[in-house]
Amino acid sequence: MNKVTKEFLDHLKEERRYSPQTIDSYRRDIEKFFAFLAEEGILFDQVDPQIIRNFLSLEMSNGVSKRSCKRRLSALRHFYTYLVREHIVDLNPFVFVSSPKLEKKFPHFLYREQIDKIFELNRLRKDELAIRDQAIMELLYYSGIRVHELVTIMVQDINIKQRLLRVIGKGDKQRIVPFSKQCANDINDYLLNLRPILLARSRQEKKSAALFLNDKGEQLTNRGVEYILDKVQEMTGQNLNMHPHMLRHSFATHLLENGADLREIQELLGHESINATQVYTHVSEEAMKQIYLQNFPRAKKK
Repeated sequence: MNKVTKEFLDHLKEERRYSPQTIDSYRRDIEKFFAFLAEEGILFDQVDPQIIRNFLSLEMSNGVSKRSCKRRLSALRHFYTYLVREHIVDLNPFVFVSSPKLEKKFPHFLYREQIDKIFELNRLRKDELAIRDQAIMELLYYSGIRVHELVTIMVQDINIKQRLLRVIGKGDKQRIVPFSKQCANDINDYLLNLRPILLARSRQEKKSAALFLNDKGEQLTNRGVEYILDKVQEMTGQNLNMHPHMLRHSFATHLLENGADLREIQELLGHESINATQVYTHVSEEAMKQIYLQNFPRAKKK
């Protein structure tokens, strides 16, 4: 990594308070572009719009999706804005290049009946980790939090009696989210009957204060939660392609379908812009359309 890139990434961490995952994504995008420049024999202060278009064309010809190219272009535009501000380059050539047009994709969600079914089947498990997995699924769905927010919850962040949770969202922004009574019962069951057992297995001198632990007593990771949801589906025989963000999407969609205000959903999800929440209006419309087609006997007939 060169000095300029390191200084930019430090800026993202110290001044912009970006998450480690976002910073790593920026690093990979910048390094990818610099590798292209090296192949072409071009210095980073010699970049022009045509060079950028050549880079994007090469990426897409190598099978990189338009969505990934758009993200990469956004990261590099931000990087060169920083270089201009620091008087390292004279202008930002990325402002003259349009992002690839994307097809509109709506988030996938589960119907309430599907969620009820997998929750019910998971309760039939007899293995040790069943109550932890149940608490994780319940909290992801009934609070709508992101997976990174889930794995960074500390025990002191949750109030079982008041059914409130303090989470640290994007940009280190804190918010308080509520959760259901059933969810509170499941978390309390896990805290009393399993977490102490898992914690005792940890070989670390300083025991983890994280709410959710793996089977070795260490703090769960994002990938660990994804693995847990895969195992839940395998053990319950429910092939839903369920992942943590799908439960978040389901939470938002079901709130909207039951009359919640879009601004209220925005606050619960921790979205900075209402535009990010607006997509759920389209998801909800699609859900109603599917229900109509499935239940109205003459809907599919011409």
